[in-house]
Amino acid sequence: MFGSDKHDLEKVSADSNVGPLPEKLSSNDIATSDDTESDAKYGTTQRGLKSRHIQLIALGGCIGTGLFVGTGATLSTTGPAPLFMSFVVISGLVWVVMQTLGEMAAYIPTSGSSVPLYVKRYVEPSLAFAAGWNYWYAYAMLVASEVSASAVIIDYWPNPVPVAVWLTIVLVTIVMLNIFVVSWYGESEFWFASIKIIGILGLIVLGVVLFFGGGPNRDRLGFRYWQKPGAFIPFAAPGNTGKFLAFWTALVKSGFAFILSPELIVLAAGETEAPRRNIPKAAKRFIYRLMVFYILGSLVISVIVASNDDLLLQGVSSGEGNAGASPFVIGIKRAGIRALDHIINAVILTSAWSAGNSFMFAGSRSLYSLALNGQAPKIFRTCNKHGVPYLCVGVTALLACLVYLSVSGGSANVFQWFVNLTTISGYIAWIILLIAYLRFRRALEYNGLLHQRPYKTPGQPYVTYVALGFLIVLTLTNGFQVFFPGKFTASSFLAAYITLPIVVVLYLGHKIWFRTPLFLRADKIDVYSGKDEADRLEETDIPPVPKNVTQKIWFWIA
Repeated sequence: MFGSDKHDLEKVSADSNVGPLPEKLSSNDIATSDDTESDAKYGTTQRGLKSRHIQLIALGGCIGTGLFVGTGATLSTTGPAPLFMSFVVISGLVWVVMQTLGEMAAYIPTSGSSVPLYVKRYVEPSLAFAAGWNYWYAYAMLVASEVSASAVIIDYWPNPVPVAVWLTIVLVTIVMLNIFVVSWYGESEFWFASIKIIGILGLIVLGVVLFFGGGPNRDRLGFRYWQKPGAFIPFAAPGNTGKFLAFWTALVKSGFAFILSPELIVLAAGETEAPRRNIPKAAKRFIYRLMVFYILGSLVISVIVASNDDLLLQGVSSGEGNAGASPFVIGIKRAGIRALDHIINAVILTSAWSAGNSFMFAGSRSLYSLALNGQAPKIFRTCNKHGVPYLCVGVTALLACLVYLSVSGGSANVFQWFVNLTTISGYIAWIILLIAYLRFRRALEYNGLLHQRPYKTPGQPYVTYVALGFLIVLTLTNGFQVFFPGKFTASSFLAAYITLPIVVVLYLGHKIWFRTPLFLRADKIDVYSGKDEADRLEETDIPPVPKNVTQKIWFWIA
């Protein structure tokens, strides 16, 4: 198709007589680089991300509009109980995804690390081809969704500036932070994520204060909005059936707040200092991010905003005034706290900018990994002198220009389209990822290397099987709402399911063209190439030793 797949398969076939320990394959077979000459021609990425960068990216890199803005539509459609329950369930799924990624990334943290690289190495090339292009497309759409949401957030403040101007400012800034030096991205995300973390922690504290009546109007909220207008808004049917459908609707919609954020750790693995120390560290702390930011954040939203509040995001689609604000902002405004709603809206705008920045990094590295894999044109392997694949950044930005649909379609409407498109892409990506992990684990068992994993997670492989089954059901029911009477629209149906046939066509087309196997047998899976280099890096790594209490706290954080 674009290069080396057929050559790789011939090599695997030629090695069919190897014993229990397969011979090491060339670096091209593990999607690093063809040879020294190619590296000199195209350049390579560099390890420019420090420990504090990767830890803050893991904690807050992708906390964006899914939590701050998208929750508004879910709350007004389903009620507070389904919103909170869905965040708890999805958090459990994402924790499993993060742990499986952490195991694979820490084992061999090579340049160009990505989920498609693992799929090609541990499953087979055709599935990797489909997964890789799905990832790139999804990340580009996520950039567009965050930029589009920025326009929704800015719309909270009355202003005469055309929406196209705001979109351009946000998008150009994101490109500039990604196209020159990787440390620029790392440094910007360190500060962006810090602002987000401080902001969300402040909002959680504020939620507790308002819960107990500590606001200016001394109105004790408690769980008032869970009682009136109610914990559930039945969806499409009365009684318990409607309540269950409301929960499932929230479950499908809430996925957007989490989609593809764990993969950032893997994509940064090849550009991270001391990856065997920092990747497990980031993966272990991911649970705190889920519990504090997402679960407690959704609970605060359900406490401070009523599900029938007329300023929620759905009001924007109906053409109402400044309803494009976040549920957090609306709750603060309803509590009568002057000026704070504007400050928090500014923090949320920064969050959307930051998430777009992270997704641009992820999208460009996904395309770069495809090129290293021989599944995208070799030109996309080109890096500048600072190790940035700038052509990949440029092409990802071009696809993200679909955000200009906001100019004619309305920012809130276009934001919802992007939400639907990226959610289904993310679910498909996670299904493929978990399959790759199960094959990775099977290959390690076959070669007696399971005990040599530098990062081991509890409950495996059972939690992976449970998460895999649940994700398959979520994917198939992603757009179930459109099948109810009076709910069907062509745009909603396409947004919910168009990615499925695209991925199938990519997979079957590649498989028919290259005649790849259904999957690689355990004795043909390479679990050695790149391991020696990772082992040497680990041996030479000297963890910093804190000299005082302040440093001890800082080293724990970063």
